[in-house]
Order: sequence, then structure tokens, then C-alpha cells
Amino acid sequence: MKRVILSRLTGITGAGLFLTALAGLIRGLEPFATWFYSFAWWSYIMMADALIFQYQGSSLLMNRFRELPRLAVSSITCWLIFEAANLILGNWHYRGLPEPVPLRWLGYLLGFATVFPGLFQTKELLGLTGLLGQDRTTGKQTGTSWLAPCAILGVILLMLPLQWPRYGFPFIWLAFIFLLEPFCFIGGGRSLWDDWAKGQRRDIYLWMSAGMLCGFFWECWNYWAKAKWIYTLPFFNRGRIFEMPILGYLGFAPFALECVVMYNFIRMLEEQYLSTAAAGRRWLFGQMIFWLLMFLAIDHWTVLAGVAG
Repeated sequence: MKRVILSRLTGITGAGLFLTALAGLIRGLEPFATWFYSFAWWSYIMMADALIFQYQGSSLLMNRFRELPRLAVSSITCWLIFEAANLILGNWHYRGLPEPVPLRWLGYLLGFATVFPGLFQTKELLGLTGLLGQDRTTGKQTGTSWLAPCAILGVILLMLPLQWPRYGFPFIWLAFIFLLEPFCFIGGGRSLWDDWAKGQRRDIYLWMSAGMLCGFFWECWNYWAKAKWIYTLPFFNRGRIFEMPILGYLGFAPFALECVVMYNFIRMLEEQYLSTAAAGRRWLFGQMIFWLLMFLAIDHWTVLAGVAG
């Protein structure tokens, strides 16, 4: 009963926060006008969690709360890998960010931390609808002949955008699927390839659907915020919906799979090789150093001149 009440309060709080942020955005009130994107996403995560708990009696925030910090930390780290690639690709830039560094960096943390929780909550919510039917498990054993070709393809897809950014930039949204899947399988982690081979494909379709839905929210909530990203693609720039060119929306489905594979890889590392408290602290410290370096790089190369005062 306590969790039922707490879940309802979480949903109500999320809805109230979203409406407050929306009203602040419309009236130009801070911090809502600048950081509307982050307010909207954390509100959505709370509201989605309340719906999930209502329909299945368990949810991320109510029953698996310890997973939220893992998702948030992994979300920041993995998104910053794409930010590192963008230093070469130059596919997006940020504008309208506040001048004080602590406030700007707090915005990075809160915004980047929403990617995985938002995607995972959306997938779980879609799963409750009965969308895409049920799995037909084949019981087929997954072989190993695919491991080397898959990893080699991942390396190629990663190198193409870094070597030829003008024409190869779309491949960055596929590379980590193929690069990390073999390691997830070998290391005993969750493997999407293994699921597919065994006929457990509904989750994969749900992830892709969640990616498309989240892609719409990412672009919509970003478009109205003062602190936002804009795209500077070498081509495919016509026919925009919000800031994103129409063809760019096709990338959200594979991006969702990429996020899942990256998270599966991180969880496999943590469970198999970083399970001790000391190793965990070193791992977190290393990630935070990476965050610091990337925040400096983003400030220098990705943030457009004339940030908000």
C-alpha cells in the first residue's frame, strides 16, 4: 500500500513539474525556459513510472530504484562517447547555454543522464500495451561464427565516420551495436543477437519503437528550450521537424538498440570484472574524469559563441 501511494505521488509530482515547467517556458521564466528539456524528461520519467507501477505492480522507481543511478551514470558516459565523436563530426552544436560553468555543467549532467532512463521507461511502458504480440521462442542455440565478422563490421562502421566525417557520419549510430555485441555474448552479458537467434524478438522491436517515440520527445522538448542543440549536418538538411531533418528520425530506432547494447556491455563489465567495492569506485572515478574532460571539450568546441548571460 505504501508503494501504491508513493507511486501515485510520484506521478502527480511529475505531472505538476511538467505543467510548471511548461508554464515557465511559455512565460519565459527561469530556470524553466532555459532547462525545459531536462525538466520535461525527468517529469516524463516520473509519470511513466507511475503508469508502469499501476499496471504491473513493479517499476524502476518503486522496486528497482538502485538501477536508476546505474542507468543515469551509464547514460552520461555513453552519451559523452557520442559527444567525443561529434568533436570530429561536427553534426550538432549547443546554443543558449548559461555562462556560469557550474550551472552549465549541471545542465549537462541532468540532460545527459535522462537518455537511458527515458528510453528504458518508454520501452517498459510500450511493453504493457501488448504491442507487437508475443515471442515465439525457438530454443535455438546461438553459434559463435558471427562474433568475428560482427566485431570487424563494428570497427569499420566506427572508423568510417571518424576518417570520412562528411559522408560517413550516419554510421556512428550503428557502430557500437556491432562492435560491442560480441563482447556482451562472450562475457556472459545480455545479448540482443542471442535473443534474436532464440526467437525472443519482441523486446528488440519494442526498443526500436521506444527509440522512435523518444526521438520525437527529444527533438520536441529540445526545440522549445532556450538551452538547446542545433544540427549542422553536411547534407540531409531539408524538411525539418523541429531541429531534426526528416531523414534523421530514421536513426532513432538503431540508436535505441545501440544504447541497449552499450548498457548491456557496461553491466557485463561491472558484474564480471568490477564487482568489488574498490573496483567499482575506481570505475566510477574513471568515468567522472572522462566527464570532466568531455565537458571541457564541449565548452570549447561544441558550444556556439554567445552563450546566454
